[in-house]
Amino acid sequence: MDGEPSLYTVKAVFILDNDGNRLLSKYYDPEFYPSMKEQKNFEKNVFNKTHKADNEIAFLEGMTIVYKTSIDLFFYVVGSAQENELMLMSVLNCLFESLSQILKKNVERRCLLDNMEGVFLVVDEIIDGGVILESDPQQVLQKVNYRVRGESVIPNYQSCHFIY
Repeated sequence: MDGEPSLYTVKAVFILDNDGNRLLSKYYDPEFYPSMKEQKNFEKNVFNKTHKADNEIAFLEGMTIVYKTSIDLFFYVVGSAQENELMLMSVLNCLFESLSQILKKNVERRCLLDNMEGVFLVVDEIIDGGVILESDPQQVLQKVNYRVRGESVIPNYQSCHFIY
């Protein structure tokens, strides 16, 4: 099955702070570091390799990792070694731009933690089960349907659950 095209292109997405601590992580392949301990070790290795580097792509443990930094945050998207780096980078850019809009261009640890509900919604709109659903930040924001009220950003839920 290796080498065949697959919709399941993203193995993991995670956001770390500037000390390498996990703020958000989603692993989409159950065989890819199934335990929390293995995931944290992988994240530590990735952080140690990338936090002082000036690149956008890293190859580690047979994985292609694209990443971006902003003030005190590190954003990572992980795919297999055969994965197209440009496709992974488009996911990363969509994630970063969507969060930048939600956080009003203030993409830093404190703001991210204050808006984790929106962060998870954005990640879930971009990737579902490892399949890339969207790579356009405007479409993601439209699907998440965020409205700005004063200083806070509030999700506008439109599901049947909230009607009753």
